[in-house]
Amino acid sequence: MTPPDTELAGLPDWLYPLGFWVGVGLLAAGVLFPRLAALAVGWVGLVPVLAAGWVAVAAWRRDRRLSLAALAALGGLVVVFVVKGFLPGA
Repeated sequence: MTPPDTELAGLPDWLYPLGFWVGVGLLAAGVLFPRLAALAVGWVGLVPVLAAGWVAVAAWRRDRRLSLAALAALGGLVVVFVVKGFLPGA
């Protein structure tokens, strides 16, 4: 008997832990190989973006409001990067 799926966001159980441990491994490798540090930081920032994209697609049929919220979060990130481009010295 399989346990019931209690995850409301539509994320698989393995997605966030895998992203976290890959990030930890990259950060640890960045101590020995400093060129990997930027990749590690980028990966840590990318994991929530990937999760929001997954939710936006996977939950579309089950919970459209959740998908729209994930798309709004992704849209907010786009706005931040666009506005950042207009700031001097950014």
